[in-house]
Amino acid sequence: MTMGGIMPSLAKRPRGALRLALLAPLLALGGCVSLGGAEPPESLLTLTPEMSAPAGSAVSAARGQAIALNELAVPAEIDVLRVPVRIDPTNVAYLKDAVWVERPGQLFRRMLAETIRVRTERVVLAGGDPLARGAPQLRGQISEFGYDASRAAVVVRFDAMLVGEDGVVEQQRFEAVEQGVIAEAGPVGAALNRAANDVARQVADWVAQ
Repeated sequence: MTMGGIMPSLAKRPRGALRLALLAPLLALGGCVSLGGAEPPESLLTLTPEMSAPAGSAVSAARGQAIALNELAVPAEIDVLRVPVRIDPTNVAYLKDAVWVERPGQLFRRMLAETIRVRTERVVLAGGDPLARGAPQLRGQISEFGYDASRAAVVVRFDAMLVGEDGVVEQQRFEAVEQGVIAEAGPVGAALNRAANDVARQVADWVAQ
């Protein structure tokens, strides 16, 4: 019996060649999950909002009372799946075994949106959404999001810019620092989550004003 001409061609091969042919797909699959040949990390880091709207909760607002949260600007050293370590003013390395499940700019933006929604009870729209036209626009840049080796501290710094309906632009810098953090993936990841939540609360309270 033949199957689309595949089995005869395999049958004519030497036994060793047949084994290699059957193993090839498994070897290819192994290459896909090996992260480039390196051992995969034991776990991946993520950000979790300390404040989250419960299921079934709802908010509503007129178009001008909603707020549009745009994509955040993120420098190249932070816009990766690794945690940057500031060694000195001119040198950056990356923390061993610390790998984000997603780029931190995207994780922080979702945390920020959820925190603003809960603390201000305002509708938060994605920038670029047609419904966001005419709403105040929140933009910003993450300038620090990693570990400072000289202080044994994690630092999260966010420069926010709010453009009101009247075109008035406000800008403010927000920062959270946790010192005495061991330079290991677990403690650094937990400290970054706490610091990011702190900054998100500060931004939400500023927007509420």
